[in-house]
Amino acid sequence: MFKDMKTQCHLKPGQKGTRRLVEQYGTSLLCVRYRYDEVRGVRLKTVEIVVEEKPWQPPFRFRDGDIAPVKVEFGETELREKLRKARAKWDAQAKLWLVPYRLIRGTELEARIPEEFVNGSKKL
Repeated sequence: MFKDMKTQCHLKPGQKGTRRLVEQYGTSLLCVRYRYDEVRGVRLKTVEIVVEEKPWQPPFRFRDGDIAPVKVEFGETELREKLRKARAKWDAQAKLWLVPYRLIRGTELEARIPEEFVNGSKKL
């Protein structure tokens, strides 16, 4: 139903066409949209409102320029060779390979980043 409709107007609270809805929904109102259905010949007025608000912390994400730690076991020689080719450095103290994230993004090595570094609870 909505895929055939065109949205022609996207209004913020307080703009003309939203005043009655601001009175009704108050600060919960985020926006008002007017959608037009040419097939049925109708206009729909829709509202977007806040129904819940709670604290949230965005997950830590590596950027391309960051150095990412990668855990590879001693016997996994093929993966160690891939890391060497990607210019990774071995950190003997942490027992992790350190490699630019852009070189492992989307590869099997990305899944080898220890969870404590992914969720941001531990930093290099």
